[in-house]
Amino acid sequence: MATKTAIVTLADDDMRFDAVVGSGHTIVFDDGRNDAGSRPAELLGAALAACTAMDVISILRKKRQAVTHYEVRVSGHQREQRPHAFSSFEVVHVVDGKGVDPEAVRRSIELSATKYCSVGSTLATGALEIRHTYLLRDEDGTERTGEVCVIGPNASPDGEAPPS
Repeated sequence: MATKTAIVTLADDDMRFDAVVGSGHTIVFDDGRNDAGSRPAELLGAALAACTAMDVISILRKKRQAVTHYEVRVSGHQREQRPHAFSSFEVVHVVDGKGVDPEAVRRSIELSATKYCSVGSTLATGALEIRHTYLLRDEDGTERTGEVCVIGPNASPDGEAPPS
């Protein structure tokens, strides 16, 4: 099992955070007031688009399709009530090229969506479990930890068993 990591650090006195991902790259986030970076929810759609795009272009190249331009457009629809969870994503693959076979495009997208794209399959399964814990460090070096909640398909945020 592969593990992907990120460390997100408060970068100023407002709401700017710097994220360093396991590959060493940095991403800047903010809440939109200072417009210093992306909003976290925006990157969920971007991650979905990038994941499927890498799959699809790879498959199209293996199929020797003459793609001259390729982009993926994603629209994510969030619910009005908090926590503004996404209810759906629409993914549009725009492919330009001379003589590109529509069936090759369709099949490449299908393979990405059903077999290869880890971001899309994670979002679509509803089987993701998220655990929240904390590490509190005092000035004297004392550390305290605790578990706050587990959310996902087999647990509820209040710690109660899900209804049967």
